[in-house]
This record gives sequence, structure tokens and C-alpha cells, in this order.
Amino acid sequence: MKNAILIITLLFVEIITAQSKYETGMQKAFGLWEQGKMTKASQLFERISKAEPTKWKPAYYAATVEILSSFGLKNETTLNAKLTKAQEFLEVAKTNSENNPEIIITQALLHTAYIAFDGQKYGMSLSGKNSQLYLRALAISPNNPRVILGYAEWNMGAAKFFGKPTKPYCNEIKRAIELGKEEKIKEAFYPKFLISRAEEALKGCRK
Repeated sequence: MKNAILIITLLFVEIITAQSKYETGMQKAFGLWEQGKMTKASQLFERISKAEPTKWKPAYYAATVEILSSFGLKNETTLNAKLTKAQEFLEVAKTNSENNPEIIITQALLHTAYIAFDGQKYGMSLSGKNSQLYLRALAISPNNPRVILGYAEWNMGAAKFFGKPTKPYCNEIKRAIELGKEEKIKEAFYPKFLISRAEEALKGCRK
């Protein structure tokens, strides 16, 4: 009996330690991200993903960092390298969380990075895919403020490209902001809604 209790206690301690290492690593990675150390943040998220192969968030954030840091690049070889790596991370995240709206809209963001780099080259092949991705994410999670905002921003970008008004998307952004304020996330390290980003987008849709 004593041996059984000892084994259970040791297993419990190992689980707590593993959780602590995961949490500490994730917090450190977010800290690097906030400091603008994108490469180091991505590398740490990648290491955590490999150490925690059943968790989707480390790979998801590794992909997100790579995608965000690709905007503004002028060299296509560098862009392709970063986005290919990001795609690999997304595939890992997908295996651990199927039909996850957060991952789906990040796939759309990856496509947007290609389109932003060269709209003529990538727009025709990826624009339709993006619309489908956002509609799929909305079908899964219709009141997800990040999905609503992402789709509104995507539509605004298309409207600007074709010289159409962006004002029609104001109400969707406002709805995303209200839902974002009400959202209560209990899951550790789950993506958060950035109200400041939404408010900036709202300014753009009024023009």
C-alpha cells in the first residue's frame, strides 16, 4: 500500500513539474515576443512544441510569430523560407486541434502575407481560399471576436484593393469589439482579442 501511494505521489509530482516547465517556457517565449525578439521567440515556441507534442498552442504561436515577422519583407526567398516554416508549424498545430478556428484564421493570415508581398502573383490563387477559410471559421465559432475581426479586415483589404468603400465593415468590427470585451478565456495561453488592434481597424473602415 505504501509503495502504491509513493508511486502515485511521484507521478503527481512529475505531472506538476511538467506543467510548470511548460508554463514557464511559454511565458518566457511570450516575453521574448514582447521584446521584439521574434526569432528567439519562434525558436522557443518550437522547442516547447517538440517537448509537448500533444499541445497545439506552442506550434500555433511559432507559426504566428513567423507570419507576423514576414510582413514588410522585400526578399521573396526570405519570405518563402519564413512562411514555409510557419506552414509546417500550422500543420503540427492542426494535428493536435482539428477544426480549430484560431488555427484556421492563422492559415488565412499566412496566405495574406503572400498576397501582401505580391498581390498580382498570389492574389488570384489565395484570395478565394482565404474567404473560404474565414467562412469555415465563422461556421465553427460565429461569435469568436478574432474570427469576426479577421474576416472584416480581410474584406476591408479587398475593398481597398478594388477601390471600394470600407465603411460597410464597421458594424462587424464593432461587434467584434463588443464580443471581445465580454469574452472570458479560462484556458491558459489561449489567443486573446486585441481591442487596440480592432479600434485601429475601426478607424480605417470609416474612411
